[in-house]
Amino acid sequence: MEVSVDNHLYMLQNDVVGGALSDSSSDEEEDAIIEELVKGNTEVESLIFDPNDEGTSDQWIKRNASLVRLTGKHPFNSEPPVARLMEHGFITPVPLHYVRNHGPVPQARWNDWVVEVTGQITQPTCFTMDELARDFPSREFPATVVCAGNRRKELNMVKQSTGFHWGAAAISTSVWRGVPLWSVLKRCGIYSRSERALHVCFEGAEDLPGGKYGTSIVREVALDRSRDIILAYMQNGERLSPDHGFPVRMIIPGCVGGCMVKWLKRIIVTTKESESYYHYKENRVLPSHVDVELANAEGWWYKPEYIITELNVNSVITTPCHDEILLINHWTTKMPYVLKGYAYSGGGRKVTRVEVTLDDGENWKVCTVDSAEKPNKYGKYWCWCFWSLEVEVLDLLGTKEIAVRAWDKALNTQPEKLTWNVMGMMNNCWFRVKTNMCKLNKDKIGIMFKHPTQPGPQSGGWMEKEKHLEKYSEWNQIMNESVSSIFWKTYSTSEVRKHNHVDSAWIIVHGHVYDCTHFLNDHPGGRESILVNAATDCTVVFEAIHSGKATEILEQYRIGELITTATDTTI
Repeated sequence: MEVSVDNHLYMLQNDVVGGALSDSSSDEEEDAIIEELVKGNTEVESLIFDPNDEGTSDQWIKRNASLVRLTGKHPFNSEPPVARLMEHGFITPVPLHYVRNHGPVPQARWNDWVVEVTGQITQPTCFTMDELARDFPSREFPATVVCAGNRRKELNMVKQSTGFHWGAAAISTSVWRGVPLWSVLKRCGIYSRSERALHVCFEGAEDLPGGKYGTSIVREVALDRSRDIILAYMQNGERLSPDHGFPVRMIIPGCVGGCMVKWLKRIIVTTKESESYYHYKENRVLPSHVDVELANAEGWWYKPEYIITELNVNSVITTPCHDEILLINHWTTKMPYVLKGYAYSGGGRKVTRVEVTLDDGENWKVCTVDSAEKPNKYGKYWCWCFWSLEVEVLDLLGTKEIAVRAWDKALNTQPEKLTWNVMGMMNNCWFRVKTNMCKLNKDKIGIMFKHPTQPGPQSGGWMEKEKHLEKYSEWNQIMNESVSSIFWKTYSTSEVRKHNHVDSAWIIVHGHVYDCTHFLNDHPGGRESILVNAATDCTVVFEAIHSGKATEILEQYRIGELITTATDTTI
């Protein structure tokens, strides 16, 4: 049975038995969140079949055209422009929610879907979606979901990690409704700790190069009612959308998004943690000296102390936006300028303070923190908050940089400098916006603001400017070493276009032609990631998501150079 948004909002307003929203929510809070839901469902443009999805296994899915694609055509990974994210406030409309997919989105049907619960339990059971929605108590509450790679591009400007270029908008907040995990495990008779029921594993439906996507949490966390862990089947008053796990996914508030398995198919109670490839090869923060080769050689991936579960404390400046210009004149210097942004922490810890410095940390100004959230009955907070600070324009004239840091209830705060790690995870250093005086014309001057990066393949940002010459030099060195005295064969674009299938997959990067056919089955992202780009110039996509090591591997498949003829058109 479909539930319309209007009907669900009525249910939400009148649902007491089901535990709608937080148990300690006030009427004012619920009214505010309902207003946000209505706003989010009415003020976002219609979804479209994106031309970028043509020819991929996701071409059946409608998506929001404003999302910034981070990994080319496929798989679909995206984040909204940060200004649009903030424009919608506390609750993020589903079409603007960031997306992290490892492969094709499963084509699921509500009536056919079952979730198997098995392992160290007395009653192994398969639940239909109707049974989950009808036969269990439900919980509904707002929770912020954040990718562990949020702000990764800043790390990649120092040195390319194994991950692609997340900007500062790999974060979204929704109202989630679902079945408490503890109630499902209790119904199925989970064994005691002494009977070796120590971990609860979650497994999705995707068929990926590394097998099924999966991860796990310890039993104490899984059974902890204060954690609000649910098998979610509704988001912002509607059934889940395909990109966000339809028909059911895990929501584990206060933890990184990688813990929240989408398209959930199996829950397995085990004696040891998940054995999924993705449990070990994703969501880890390894020491800075460890690269992929060392991690493989010395087994760093499997050291339990480096796994990521709870979010760390973080904050971002969203106003001023990147490349914004503040005009300086008699009137503007008399009005304060309002700095704005968001902050969050993990594990249910409340953000208690946000501070801004205009002098590289010598002095800090305390910001106003606005949160639409009340704690659950155990005192835990699951959502982001927004901060603001009025500053004098004359003070901005005297600074070269604006930086922000947040504190949480446990007095965790953000480090001044970033810590590079091979997976590019959990970057939470001070978020810095550079200021520069600019002359608009002979009579007008202003302050131009520069964010550190722009997401994905988008250019811009003060860190990217610093990285540009170094990266250009590195690429040329690799190219020069590979050329040696060899005279490369040349190919026209019309010739390259013929090689767009599994038996012959060519690509173009920086004007060089590569035959990747024999690498299809070895590509970490799966063969489709290459095939959707076959016979095209994928320079921008390649640079956005690959390391120097990948560039060296690519050179092994180089077969020639691209030439342009009079009859050729752009690929």
